[in-house]
Amino acid sequence: MRSLPALTSLRVFETAGKCLSFTKAASQLNVTQSAVSRQIKHLEDYLGVPLFVRRHHRLELTAAGQQLLSKLEQSFNLMETAVQELRDPNQRQKLTLLFPPTFATRWLAPRLADFHIHSPELQLSIHNNDSEHNIFDCHIRFGRTARPNHYSELIMLEQHVAVCAPHLLEQAKQLNGNLLHILHEGQRLPVWENWLQAAGLTGEVDVNGGMEFSTLDQVSNAAINGAGFAIVDKRMISHELKMGTLVPFSQIEVSGPYGYWLDIKAERQGLAKVIRFTEWLRQISPD
Repeated sequence: MRSLPALTSLRVFETAGKCLSFTKAASQLNVTQSAVSRQIKHLEDYLGVPLFVRRHHRLELTAAGQQLLSKLEQSFNLMETAVQELRDPNQRQKLTLLFPPTFATRWLAPRLADFHIHSPELQLSIHNNDSEHNIFDCHIRFGRTARPNHYSELIMLEQHVAVCAPHLLEQAKQLNGNLLHILHEGQRLPVWENWLQAAGLTGEVDVNGGMEFSTLDQVSNAAINGAGFAIVDKRMISHELKMGTLVPFSQIEVSGPYGYWLDIKAERQGLAKVIRFTEWLRQISPD
């Protein structure tokens, strides 16, 4: 027998811990406020520690309450998934993924046929917007460091190359200020500064001017049409490089510091479909 308090008390505590209100928890659970209070009291008596601090007109979780709430949320999510998979057999085969739009379009899409060969039993559901209504099995994230409280693995570092439209190759010798910049979280990525440093050109080119764009697709399209010069991850423009619509104007390449990370919440790590996807990511060539 497992040494556990009543499941009802745990469920009531999770709801109250999220709401930080017995009244709101009672409304969500369709019970009385006194019933919520009794369940919390039973759980605190069982654990021997207070879970809430009662302030004037509000509740706060104690350190013990915060610790318990975090673990319970993971456990209830895992139980919900297990039950849902049995209720809906197709759900076991659906892998729900959150991807940056550029990564999904330019890197993942050309490799989907290979994934289907590797895991034909899995159906992918690919999203590029986070939503509280979706429970994502895996998240591919653009960033510099691992994500706290997740299994977080670096899939690939960016490999930056300097490119332009073919008819601008001669002008690239001077880099006359038509620089194209990529924004990330509202700020310009320092890709030009990093590349100029690697090329030994720091201070010789004004990086403050130029145009800035919110996506790599916008930057690459602007570069193709002769708007200026760009430093981009070569993996994301492999088609343009192959077709010759974008050409390198230097042999200098710079690795990182940004890259693409695979993030998995603790309660999703043991799922067979997640393990299959992770195996595929590790074995496929990033180039």
